[in-house]
Amino acid sequence: MTELVTFGETMLRLSPPGDERLETADQYAVRAAGAESNVAVAAQRLGVDAMWASKLPESPVGRRVTGELKHHGVSVDVAWDDSDSARQGTYYLEQGSPPRGNDVIYDRQNASVTTATPAELPTEAIADAAGFHTSGITPALSETLESTTADLLSLAQDAGTTTSFDLNYRSKLWTPAEARSVLTELFPSVDLLVVAERDANVVLDRTGDAETIARDLAAEYGFEATVITRGSDGALALADGTVTEQPTFESTDAHPVGTGDSFVGGFLSQYLSGGTVADGLTWGAATAALKRTIPGDIAVVSPDEIRSILSGDTEAISR
Repeated sequence: MTELVTFGETMLRLSPPGDERLETADQYAVRAAGAESNVAVAAQRLGVDAMWASKLPESPVGRRVTGELKHHGVSVDVAWDDSDSARQGTYYLEQGSPPRGNDVIYDRQNASVTTATPAELPTEAIADAAGFHTSGITPALSETLESTTADLLSLAQDAGTTTSFDLNYRSKLWTPAEARSVLTELFPSVDLLVVAERDANVVLDRTGDAETIARDLAAEYGFEATVITRGSDGALALADGTVTEQPTFESTDAHPVGTGDSFVGGFLSQYLSGGTVADGLTWGAATAALKRTIPGDIAVVSPDEIRSILSGDTEAISR
C-alpha cells in the first residue's frame, strides 16, 4: 500500500553552470523540480512508500519528469495529455553569488497540469494512503486546480487519510490577498499545516511570535499539528497543545532551492510512520541541512546520513 501520495506540478528546471548569466549561457543542467514531487522523493528515500500524482504532456519532456522521479523510487500516477495544446512547464534558475542573488523565471502558463481533475487522478490510492500532501502552489496555477485541490483534500480527509499542506507562497503566482482568500477555504480539510513564519505574516496576516501564530491558527482551524518554519531560527510545532522547537543543523547556502520541501519530506517520513512530532522536526531539519549541499531541487539523501547528523557523527571523508 502506498503510504504517501503527493499531488502537484513538476516542472523541468534549466540552470546554467555556476554563476553564469541566463542571457549568455550556452549550457543548461536539466532537472525535475516541483514542490510536491520534491516531498515525495525525500520521503521515499527516507523509507516511505511514496507516490506522486499529476498530469503531464505525452511527450519526451513529460517522460523526462517521470523518469527522474522513478529513479529515486517514487511511484508515479500520471494523466497523460496527448492534446495539441499539451505543454510541459519549465523554469530557469540563474544563481548568483553576493551581491547578486538567485533569479527564477517561470515558463509554465497553460501547462497540462493546470487542467487536471479528480477523475484523472488516483483517488483510490489517496483514500487508502496514510498521508496525502499538496501545497499552496497548486491551487494558484488555475481555477481548475483550485477546485481539484479542494476536492482531493476533502476526499482524503473523509477517508481518514492524514492531509498535509505546505502554504508555500509564491509572489509570482498571486497576491497575498488572493492567496489568503483561496487557501483559508482549504484549511478545514487540512490536518497538518506547514507554513513559513514570513508567509504567516504576509499571506495569513498573522502577528506575534511563532508560538502565538501556531496557537492562533490551530484554534481557528483545528489543525492536528501546525508547523512554523523560521529559516535560520529553525522550526516550531504545535500538536495536542504542546510546543516543540527544533534548531537548524549547520550547513551551507550553496543550494537552497528545495530546502523547504526537503524539510517537509523528512518530517512526514517520521510523522506518517508513527513517530513523534519531535522526531519529525529533527528528521526534517537534518534533511533540509543535507539538501543545501546538493545541486538541483531534490534531496538525494539516505536514512544513514540523517542518523549521522542527528548523532553528530559526521566526517569530512568517509573511508
